[in-house]
Amino acid sequence: MTATARTRGPRTASGTLADTLRQLSGAQKGAAGAPAYSRFVNRRAGRLLAALAFHARLTPNTVTAISAAFTAAGIGLLALRAPSVGMALAVGACLVVGYAFDAADGQLARLRGGGSPAGEWLDHMVDAVKIASLHLALLVGLYRFGAVPRGPLLLVPLGFSVVSVVLFFGTLLNEALRAQHDAPTRAQRTDERPGVLRSLLVVPTDYGLLCLVFLLLGVPAVFFPVYAALFAATAAYLGLASVKWFREMGRLAG
Repeated sequence: MTATARTRGPRTASGTLADTLRQLSGAQKGAAGAPAYSRFVNRRAGRLLAALAFHARLTPNTVTAISAAFTAAGIGLLALRAPSVGMALAVGACLVVGYAFDAADGQLARLRGGGSPAGEWLDHMVDAVKIASLHLALLVGLYRFGAVPRGPLLLVPLGFSVVSVVLFFGTLLNEALRAQHDAPTRAQRTDERPGVLRSLLVVPTDYGLLCLVFLLLGVPAVFFPVYAALFAATAAYLGLASVKWFREMGRLAG
């Protein structure tokens, strides 16, 4: 949730669910830099959940809590249960649903007239816990149940955790520095609609894709190569993006 608009009081539900969905669609934020799953699937799922939550008179913080509960369940299963087809389906479902609710809280906040600093703080804190713990929980599960040989392969989820945390922090830091130096932030670029090709090129960084990859965990021989390839692609993206971000930050002082 990254709503920044503020109003004096929340709006209440009026009209039909279809009316609310149309209103949300018309007020959708720009998709600057959004990878494919987040842009074309998760954002639309979040729109539906936001409309349902609006008519159920839920608050954005409640939706954030629901997102956190689903995600925590998926992460817990990774560490506590041996890989199996059923376990993989449950983990993938929990993570996918949690991510959809994560897209809903900000849309609900905008629908109700604007978010709050406390709500935005809560959303980012939940995201930080999720990103920091997901790969570590996988590491614990792989070690406990021997799904992969103990040795260098177990460094992959550890490295993925580091890359994910740094990417998340770098994205937030970029926005904070842009705002500090009166440069347009991504949240302010509401008219920027990058093409489908860009959304596909940055798909390795898509948390939604990662959620879907966990559906393969029931067959570790298939899951781990795909997971390792996704890690390598995300690490490469972070390396290239860091060079670009550093040059951009240098221009801010000019």
